[in-house]
Amino acid sequence: MSIATIETQPRVSDVAFTDNGMLSVRVTDGRVVLVPLDWYPRLLHATDEERRDWQVFEDSEERDVIFWEQLDELIPAIALIAGVASRESNRSLDRWLADRESGQA
Repeated sequence: MSIATIETQPRVSDVAFTDNGMLSVRVTDGRVVLVPLDWYPRLLHATDEERRDWQVFEDSEERDVIFWEQLDELIPAIALIAGVASRESNRSLDRWLADRESGQA
């Protein structure tokens, strides 16, 4: 039996947030990927203004990555399509939240 390997390089055309707590990413092939903000705690804890301040860049393998500089959050488009949530540790998130509360972030 053979296993098909599909190498896809989704290109991000838009990022938005729904009223019911979802991250919505539109890719240029017409797909819209919706994932819960719970998957990305930094986005969950972000202000609307911080969420709107995103940009897309290509990584070293020419794959699109969505970047929120103010939040220090990077999400590869391919990870969204594959259904991969944030892998940030609770310890790292707790430190980030503490820094935000103290005004250091």
